[in-house]
Amino acid sequence: MKVDRRTLLVGGGAGLGLALAWAVWPRSQGAVLRPAKGTMLLGAGIAIDLEGRVTIAIPQVETGQGSWTGLAQLAADELGAAWERVAVTPGLPSVLWANRLAGEQGWLDAAGLSDAIGGDERWLRITAGSTSIRALGEVMRDLGASARALLLAEAGKRWDVDPAECDTSGGNALHEGKILPFGTLAEGAAQRALGKAPRRTSVGALAGRSLPRLDALPKANGTLRFAADVRLPGSLFASLRLARAQGRAVVESAAPAGISFEKGETWIAAIAADWWAAEAALAKARIRTFGPAGGDDSAIEAALDAALAAGDADVLHERGDVEEGFGGLRPLTAEYSAAAALHLDLEPPAATARLADGLLEVWASTQAPEALRHAVAAATGTDLTRTMLYPMPVGGQGGRALENDVAVIAAQLAQRTGKPVQVQLSHAEQVRSDPVRSPLKARLMARSLPDGRIAAWRMRLAGDDGTAAAMRRLLGGESAGFRSTAVPLLPYAIPALRIEAVSAGLPIRTGYHRGDLLGPMTFFSESFIDELARIGGRDPLSVRMALLGGNPRLARCLIRATALGGWDGGGAGSQMGVAVASVLGSHIALVASAGVGSDGRVAVSRLVAAIECGRVVNQALVRQQIEGGLIAALAIATAPAPQFRHGQVLAPRTLPAPGLRAQPEILVEMLPSRAAPGGVNGLASAVAAAAVGNAIAAGTGRRLRSLPFDPMSR
Repeated sequence: MKVDRRTLLVGGGAGLGLALAWAVWPRSQGAVLRPAKGTMLLGAGIAIDLEGRVTIAIPQVETGQGSWTGLAQLAADELGAAWERVAVTPGLPSVLWANRLAGEQGWLDAAGLSDAIGGDERWLRITAGSTSIRALGEVMRDLGASARALLLAEAGKRWDVDPAECDTSGGNALHEGKILPFGTLAEGAAQRALGKAPRRTSVGALAGRSLPRLDALPKANGTLRFAADVRLPGSLFASLRLARAQGRAVVESAAPAGISFEKGETWIAAIAADWWAAEAALAKARIRTFGPAGGDDSAIEAALDAALAAGDADVLHERGDVEEGFGGLRPLTAEYSAAAALHLDLEPPAATARLADGLLEVWASTQAPEALRHAVAAATGTDLTRTMLYPMPVGGQGGRALENDVAVIAAQLAQRTGKPVQVQLSHAEQVRSDPVRSPLKARLMARSLPDGRIAAWRMRLAGDDGTAAAMRRLLGGESAGFRSTAVPLLPYAIPALRIEAVSAGLPIRTGYHRGDLLGPMTFFSESFIDELARIGGRDPLSVRMALLGGNPRLARCLIRATALGGWDGGGAGSQMGVAVASVLGSHIALVASAGVGSDGRVAVSRLVAAIECGRVVNQALVRQQIEGGLIAALAIATAPAPQFRHGQVLAPRTLPAPGLRAQPEILVEMLPSRAAPGGVNGLASAVAAAAVGNAIAAGTGRRLRSLPFDPMSR
């Protein structure tokens, strides 16, 4: 496999921007795309060659969520390009790519880093939290509109007409029956500069359509390269054993012939001419990893119980006076829990590093390229301007790639050996060292009124904010506890409400997970809403509708989902459950048909979802995200919980992902909307477990208050 910087299609490091004299963005920012030979740069991030092929710089990492396609579709729509002639490439570092929505969600605040970065928004190049389209969609539209304006200016000159009278479509400039392909205009257009902000098109031919994914074919035929596919001349290969949370690692045996052992404070690496030899050497070696005393299941349970009972809480959401709402009466109370959840990524963590002539290059899958580049530079003592990180596609949406500690180790090994080194974890080590979604416990209290309304609601949560922990490990700093955005606000009109959280200081490594804490948090609240409805002898649907007077978008979803799902009232023995959520700027209602099979396990036969997520860029992408999110959430909710010993996961033989034959029938309907686009990546995971749990309660009369579900537990 021939590998160079062009064929890898990867972004570069600081100082690689190509400064252009054009007026839409500041000159100091420069371009975010380096055009190939024979290709003309039109604006900051779109290039067109003489054959009319369009290359669009993309700010986000492709993790399977379709961001390459969705963001390129917005830019191509404004440009008037032909979709079959569009390609993408990761953009160079720039403040243009700042994911300010992630900043508003407190990603850097959670690690105590807002002041440390000195306002440098390049740190906010983050692909996570269902923010890609919402945060950067308008930036991509501006890129397309700017390139279009330059092309029309050139076309207007050639036709001797006002450019405002011209249009673009299908990769051509048009005027009263005359056509000029983009390729014939590119060279002249690239010499032009914009004097004012470009005019956007009112209606394009591409946005909103279910266009084919740009990464689908290369994934299908194996030509899309992931971090483990990189091959550099003279490269060595390494496998790792990682210490437990807050621990260290030592090796007590000598390396076999042809193998060398390298040691870090928290890791042991075997280096060989091929990865299999390195992994085999580690398997035979005597390696001891030390972790915190008591980092097992009972210690985790005790820490959660202690935090739930008597810890200093952060108030995340509050309105009204809860104690006054309780009216001196004893509220209905229930406790819920969710065990830690493993990532379901297909790709094992991997990275390749090379240090030559003072230039450190790292190829890694990462959801935070600029932050990881800083971490690599700091760990090796390399000047930041001589540190280049190439963000590779991520083989899964679980979230471990947010921090990618393997990339830092690969850079350190390349520095020690003086040769390129590729590091990859085995599947077993991937699971053992997984930074899991935090286990949680919650105590919920509510006072229901005779008419079904809720006068007051209080939730106390105990656990850890894994995203904050991941950002702290990646960037340093002190954790600021739970982010309010990690815990969704109830979508109901409850006059008195208080949601508070206590950091439990768990003796395990927690991290970012797809959907963050939306799944367990919605499971807690939607299950309790269901309990309140059934205690009052009311239809769970009618209770929710009565509480959604201030949320008409979610009410529409609920009406449509129950109609499509054939809602039967959810009475005793119905085996149907419902759950709703308003998160990420989107809304979803889910009706689940589920029960307990003859084997004592949860069996889900049908899931019907109605969503309203604002203006949809690509319906096929949204459908894939909802269907995939439901399947992933069901896998986590029904597979055995991971067990821990000394702060480390006891690795199962396989990840808990069921096969296709075990999947339920899934129906998804998108409701039309003119609202701003909302996030969808974590939307389905918010409601899946709650709807299934409510269905089981209807069918069996038994409320399962813990995730994953265990119908046989007492």
